Amino acid sequence: MTSYDQIRSLPKVSLHDHLDGGLRPETIIDLAPSGHELPADSAESLGRWFFESADSGSLVRYLETFDQTIAVMQTADNLRRVAYEFVEDMVADGVVHAETRWAPEQHVQQGLTLDEAILAVADGLDEGMAQARAQGRQIVARQVVTGMRQTQTSPEIASLAVKYRDRGVAGFDIAGPEDGFPPTLHSEAFSLLRSKNVPYTIHAGEAAGLSSIQQAVELGTLRIGHGVRIVEDITRDEAGNWHLGELASWVRDRRIPLELCPSSNLQTGAASTNIAEHPIGLLHDLRFRVTVNCDNRLMSDTTLSREFAKLCEVFDWTVEDLAWLTINAAKSVFAPFDERVRLIEQTILPAYRAAGARLDELTEPSDAPIR
Repeated sequence: MTSYDQIRSLPKVSLHDHLDGGLRPETIIDLAPSGHELPADSAESLGRWFFESADSGSLVRYLETFDQTIAVMQTADNLRRVAYEFVEDMVADGVVHAETRWAPEQHVQQGLTLDEAILAVADGLDEGMAQARAQGRQIVARQVVTGMRQTQTSPEIASLAVKYRDRGVAGFDIAGPEDGFPPTLHSEAFSLLRSKNVPYTIHAGEAAGLSSIQQAVELGTLRIGHGVRIVEDITRDEAGNWHLGELASWVRDRRIPLELCPSSNLQTGAASTNIAEHPIGLLHDLRFRVTVNCDNRLMSDTTLSREFAKLCEVFDWTVEDLAWLTINAAKSVFAPFDERVRLIEQTILPAYRAAGARLDELTEPSDAPIR
């Protein structure tokens, strides 16, 4: 059994972590503006409130908890601090490459422009990385700017992803209420990004089903945010053999990464009520491009190490499985090929070999360390 301490010490890659879903409770208390009433008055009780409120089985109710975090992220200084602490928390958890996504349009209520908000987060990430280097720790942290599904601003946000791709913006995403707001509503944004060669991911297959994933694929997404409901296109016959439908086959064959978030999926009702029945086990066994993520560390009271530990306990996964999952994520980061190669060959493989992983057992050609 792989221990939690070992998991925490190993290098990890985080693809799907919302900046406004990972604040420290004490930071929320420190930054709460005058007149803003918080639902609890201590860090411990506030953290418990976020978890219990998000643990409802409803994505809509889950999203309502963000009203509290977004309220304290309306100034450049506050955004800079939250981004800086994001990097600190990633480093403490052994994450060596992290993408944090957030919606700039939600952070202009007190006069910030979209550009100022993005640059404030960029500054915070830079400061966090500089501090990590000063402490002898290695991490790359970038932002994924997000358009909200229920608004009409995605083309403008996409243009900012283009504008600031050399200032730490790794790519683009759409998020928010999935059901009723299909990704096709944002075709203009995705067309712009494709024309400018900027990568993007799309939240799909969480609150909405296969049609959401199908549309994301048709729009050319490079990754699928969650995608857990791809299992609805997988069946099992009486002999116990698994059969993939056309969409599931396409996603697996094209190695489209699934940004799976086990604890979050249970809270929002996107998956069953316990980790043991989460589709990640099947998707792992069928060799989809599975990655493990937190989604919102505050709301789920989790870290990437905790997610891995839960999965190891339930599915009896070994250090080889963790290496495979981490390599999957490293292959899928929004970064140049050479950077991904260095991440895998110079950081991930040596650490997992030192931990005893028999990496020669990762024999599937499409999942070899480098392809």
